Amino acid sequence: MGINTERDIEANLQIGPTDQGFVRLFVEADGMEIPMDFSPEEAEEIAEEMRAAAATARNIASK
Repeated sequence: MGINTERDIEANLQIGPTDQGFVRLFVEADGMEIPMDFSPEEAEEIAEEMRAAAATARNIASK
């Protein structure tokens, strides 16, 4: 499975700060729970990557 492989899986994503000063991405799907904690700096890097990916996707969609 790769980034371009589509799946028909429904998932919930929650994003927020923890009481320990981390940023948590919490994914729940098919009875599985996946908490992923990141430092604030790592979370900012991820946010930048998401913005760049969104801009690239927007350019692809507009062609």
